[in-house]
Amino acid sequence: MFARFGHHDFALLLIRLIVAAVFLFHGSQVLFGAFDGPGPERFAAILHASATVGFLVGLAELCAGLAMLTGILIRIGALCIVVVMVGAIAKVHLHHGFDISKGGAEYALTQLVIALALLISGPGRYSLGARLPGPLRKL
Repeated sequence: MFARFGHHDFALLLIRLIVAAVFLFHGSQVLFGAFDGPGPERFAAILHASATVGFLVGLAELCAGLAMLTGILIRIGALCIVVVMVGAIAKVHLHHGFDISKGGAEYALTQLVIALALLISGPGRYSLGARLPGPLRKL
């Protein structure tokens, strides 16, 4: 009943805006060291990886945040979130269990599932992506 009044699209907009805030914030921390973030080198060092990994993770998070905010190329943005969250769960959170208060996977898993849902649903009508030409709208 509510879907015919645009509530579904408004719900997608709310979800996208919150996910955008999270990934724009975290991506800025990782990529630029903003908001007292580590920057790509220190982020990668935490993972015992190269600085390239830190740069790519930060770039993926920032671009995904922009995709969520605008609704443009949202499925590519959602896929970036899925990849980053699978990596975060596997490399950082899984060995701490589920409980977020103990460093567990609870929050990363939530972000992963939200990204999967947006990958399936798309951005909804309240997005700039809805104004793209047909083939690009599906990305």
